[in-house]
Amino acid sequence: MSNYRQYDMGSDTYPFAKLKNLVMVAGHSIYTSSSCGKVGMEDSWFLESYQKHPGQAATFVAHIKEGVETAAEDDEALLLFSGGETRKDAGPRSEAQSYWTVAESEGWFGKQGNVRWRALTEEHARDSFENLLFSVCRFRELTGSYPRNITVVSYDFKEERFAHLHRSAIQFPEARFFYSGTPASPTAKEAAMKGEAIVRAQFQADPYGCLGSLRRKKVGRDPFHRSVPYPNGCPEIEGLVRYCGASLYSGSLPWA
Repeated sequence: MSNYRQYDMGSDTYPFAKLKNLVMVAGHSIYTSSSCGKVGMEDSWFLESYQKHPGQAATFVAHIKEGVETAAEDDEALLLFSGGETRKDAGPRSEAQSYWTVAESEGWFGKQGNVRWRALTEEHARDSFENLLFSVCRFRELTGSYPRNITVVSYDFKEERFAHLHRSAIQFPEARFFYSGTPASPTAKEAAMKGEAIVRAQFQADPYGCLGSLRRKKVGRDPFHRSVPYPNGCPEIEGLVRYCGASLYSGSLPWA
């Protein structure tokens, strides 16, 4: 029996059952402007101190556009914008909804008819590992199956983190995992690379982000105490969703 089988009755239960591949755009900020005509301006986004660089907003828009265009090239792809309500001062607005709203305001970059109906959100992730894991759960929730292929869209300097560390943590086959990276703002690149090296080392020691500093960061990114619904919607990987440890999860997985 195929590892990518449908787990339930079909289109009535899972209206996106025909979609087989996941394109996930990892959120990095929350859009706070009341005007959708200012998506490329820094003051339209809630930026942490380390994000306050000229051209930063344009990098978020680049991620959104890249996700839309990647999905447009694959009629079997479900596009998910991932990211929770991570910033208290931004209010109870999610990164995922922010990105979807920007895509909508930009007319889906000319791909509206093709992509909009299969572009949805995952609104609980608090870090990059959860962007990946929770989007896999959301895909299962929407389609009734697990993704045959996964494409992640984020910054190019985060490729090692996603394509090696996070992919290995969920044991997804390397041959079915793809990464589409876009550059950081030139004024932010040096600092971003240094910061990434630190975070990457933390995930090497704590692959599931559930211990020490990564756990504290995750807690800090949940200012509104949102209850994470998973593994509801993805019961076959309950063990992985609940797992915490420095060694890799050894249980069975639908795609392994």
